[in-house]
Amino acid sequence: MIFHLFYKLLSQIVFAIIIFPTWLVIGLFKPDLLVGIREKMGFYNKGQREKEKEEANSKQQTANSDENTICHLPFTICFYAVSVGEVAAVENLIKKTRETFPQSEIILMTGTKTGQEIAHKKLGETCDFITYFPLDFPFCVNNMLNKFKPDAVFVMETELWPNFANITNKRKIPLYIINGRISDRTYAGYKKLRFFFAPILKKYTAIFPQSKQDFEKFILLGASLSTTKIMGNLKFDIKKPDVSPNSPILNFEKPQGQKIILAGSTHTGEEEIILEVFEELKKEVSDLKLIIAPRHPEYNEKIFELMKKTGLDCTKRSESLTYSSLLTPHSSLDLLSYPQDLILLDTMGELSKFYSICDVAFIGGSFPFKGGDNFDGKGVGGHNPLEATIFNKPVVSGFSIHNFKDIYAILISTDAGKVVVTKEELKEALKKLLTDEEYYQKASGDCEKVFEQNKGALDFVLNVLQSLVS
Repeated sequence: MIFHLFYKLLSQIVFAIIIFPTWLVIGLFKPDLLVGIREKMGFYNKGQREKEKEEANSKQQTANSDENTICHLPFTICFYAVSVGEVAAVENLIKKTRETFPQSEIILMTGTKTGQEIAHKKLGETCDFITYFPLDFPFCVNNMLNKFKPDAVFVMETELWPNFANITNKRKIPLYIINGRISDRTYAGYKKLRFFFAPILKKYTAIFPQSKQDFEKFILLGASLSTTKIMGNLKFDIKKPDVSPNSPILNFEKPQGQKIILAGSTHTGEEEIILEVFEELKKEVSDLKLIIAPRHPEYNEKIFELMKKTGLDCTKRSESLTYSSLLTPHSSLDLLSYPQDLILLDTMGELSKFYSICDVAFIGGSFPFKGGDNFDGKGVGGHNPLEATIFNKPVVSGFSIHNFKDIYAILISTDAGKVVVTKEELKEALKKLLTDEEYYQKASGDCEKVFEQNKGALDFVLNVLQSLVS
């Protein structure tokens, strides 16, 4: 307890004397650093939604003296997803929460600017309010709690903020860690400070880790055995796209022995790599096709020119097949019965379904290129490999995968996924999957296993919410 009192006092002094003044001075020269600072300090403007809740509070007070009047305040649920990866993971849960508890107020908080952007893009129509999580200083936390009055707070993965945990505990606000995970590096650091973090972990109402390994780490760090339970991984609770017999993409007969590589969500520079690799593999796997689906449609024409320069036969999805011809099962106009070796997927909204027909997928946004999209030395950070593995298709990716590192950690622990560093490694990984049938079947089976082992997390959290709301 003495450590936490010291932390509380020290944090307030450090913020008031050092952090805040420094932040303001630097912000004069780099305004981007001040984005969200007002909200992070606990000063939120909820606008109309806040007025509605205040009116509901007023009606409730009146109802207390009038037993014939019934007025129910909305149950306020606060989710905290620090950045892009966490927002992507919690997306389906929030949408399902809105569907299951339509009268509840849903607030989503992030810790980064990019997290805010993706939150507004994906969940702007679902959440009642999207803003920044408060800094872990008492007055910031108290400001936030006074403003929103959450009935429960769900923190994605692992964000241990001592003041926030202490204050919510004192206010008897249920606080949960969901989809909990601790990397080996983070665990090593936390372990050295176990004396400090163990009491904090016990402030949480419950902790729900993704896996047995994460469960053991939380327990060894001091989490209570009685309130810590494995829930699985929310990122694996995704819905498989409709590829029923009536779905256009399945109206074809794939010739026996044909192999298909799908390069999905490629970014600048990656098309050149995959085309070079394909040309080399084509010499060893004769009946091989490559489908390229660029992340940004504005580059379609440029990429199609690159495809034509290979000298191989190529076509565009938009020009090779119309939806009317797709309505006839096993049509003679079947895209894959064409002699083309290269296909540009230049239509919108079909990539997820096309993963169902490939043999192996290369997931783009994973090779950083100077001068490429959003180049910052680390690359884009990859895209979601589960869009392919949900169809039992093994994936190969470059090394820039920080947006989905936890998913890749699971996939590459089996043969479902492979991360490579060079073009040569990419070629070897694809070649093994395309030519070694026993290995391919094992990799495909591993895709199914990882989904089976990690599913059910969404329903797990909904059951927790049901116990709180009812």
